[in-house]
Amino acid sequence: MKIATVIGTLVAPVKHPAYENQKLLVIRPEDATGERAGKTLIAIDRAQAGVGDKVLVIDEGSSARFLLGSDDAPIKTTIVGVIDEIELAGQRTYPGSTSS
Repeated sequence: MKIATVIGTLVAPVKHPAYENQKLLVIRPEDATGERAGKTLIAIDRAQAGVGDKVLVIDEGSSARFLLGSDDAPIKTTIVGVIDEIELAGQRTYPGSTSS
């Protein structure tokens, strides 16, 4: 699994039938500290994410096809969760540490 931030939406009026009725989002992979960690991707949204959300992503075809119930769909990247908080070694890295 990967962490990413949703940076946009994608509308494609002509697409493979496996993408019919699927919400497509543009995502930027990141590491747990928020640094860019790969190329921009297009993902099917299975978690009702939106632009600006930090998300959990499966970037592996067989898992994505399993979620869609299709053995032969040309799908690789799927958003499976919206992240509320990330903590590393006792320090919150997302949404950022707050002073109290």
